[in-house]
Amino acid sequence: FGSSLCPAFYLCHSPSSFAKMVASTTTVLAVLLGSLAAAPASASGLLRVPVARLDARDLQPQAVQMLLGVAASLGVVPKRGRSQDVLLKNNVNMGYYGEIRVGTPGQSLAVVFDTGSSDLWVPTKQGSAGKPFYASGNSSTHETVATPFQISYGSGDVTGLVCRDTLSIGELQLTNFTFAEVDSTSGLHNWGTMPFDGVLGLGFPALSRSPGLSVMQALVQSGELEKPVFGFYLARDMPGELVFGGVDPAHVAGEFTWLDVMREAWWTVALDAVKLGSILSVSATPMAIVDSGTSMLAGPEMEVKAIMAMIGADTLQGLYVIGCAAELPSLTFTLGGKDFSLSTQDLVIERVGDMCVLGIQSIDMGEPMWILGDVFMRKYYVQFDWGQKRLGFALAASGNNLV
Repeated sequence: FGSSLCPAFYLCHSPSSFAKMVASTTTVLAVLLGSLAAAPASASGLLRVPVARLDARDLQPQAVQMLLGVAASLGVVPKRGRSQDVLLKNNVNMGYYGEIRVGTPGQSLAVVFDTGSSDLWVPTKQGSAGKPFYASGNSSTHETVATPFQISYGSGDVTGLVCRDTLSIGELQLTNFTFAEVDSTSGLHNWGTMPFDGVLGLGFPALSRSPGLSVMQALVQSGELEKPVFGFYLARDMPGELVFGGVDPAHVAGEFTWLDVMREAWWTVALDAVKLGSILSVSATPMAIVDSGTSMLAGPEMEVKAIMAMIGADTLQGLYVIGCAAELPSLTFTLGGKDFSLSTQDLVIERVGDMCVLGIQSIDMGEPMWILGDVFMRKYYVQFDWGQKRLGFALAASGNNLV
């Protein structure tokens, strides 16, 4: 996280009849862990946790787009030994979140699993806006630290105090884990409409705003993980999966291409090129960040505008739209010398009548880079190798392979 941000948890353009149509016709991808009984571990050591489906019609129209840790920490301003499986579901194909348990006995709270930040924070009753919250007084293992905690967003701050308690993700458990209990979320626009309660960061410790270990640091040091990795499968319009301690081969359709992390803060890799079609290069930006907390693809304003102009896209209420009958060239990101292409179908996040909304936006930031958010991660399985500080990319298997 960091300084100013168009708040990560809301649609960054003003609500309108068009936005309402988008919100009302989309499906919400939800990750719900602790409230449902976990299935027994399989022979492969993967523990699967079932989840329930959440319909986007239950949300307010503003609750469409997410820009989480990376965007916040860069001051982005939109221009409009064991494995643990966490099953994910899809909301507008725009956000992925799930349940953890905090305290003793465990209190279930929904959090966004965000590779662009490093802290865990959950709300107290005062900061919950009427949603589920962490009641420290009900936990026999709560310890007060009282160190101030603050994250700044474009519309205000999220503040609270640091504490320690037991954290459970499925059957993985961390005792005396340090996190923040937030008592002020008033700075988050439309916070009360959001279907999740807090954020669990999966970035590197350099991004941390609180003392203590990050979740991945603590899991690796605990020896509970089979391997020091986690993998995301973000399915489109169907369940997805986050695996701690390994990857699920059923969701991988090809060999991994590996790239070393450029900076041990965000999950940043070298970007060789961005191409429209097979030969036209439209970017000289040298790096990309893979961020599960960002709904769309996001890139430098001039480059995004050029791409949109080339394909004939229009803007409507801050979104890029095209006629659904249009035949577009693929948008390709070259990473580690290999092309990772996105078709028109991959880029479209919603259809409203004859118009199709594209999952791409332009952003202002201090240095040129692309953010490869959920639009990219739905097409390609991403393995985050914490131990070797590298990222692996492979074509994700299509179809519903979850059990």
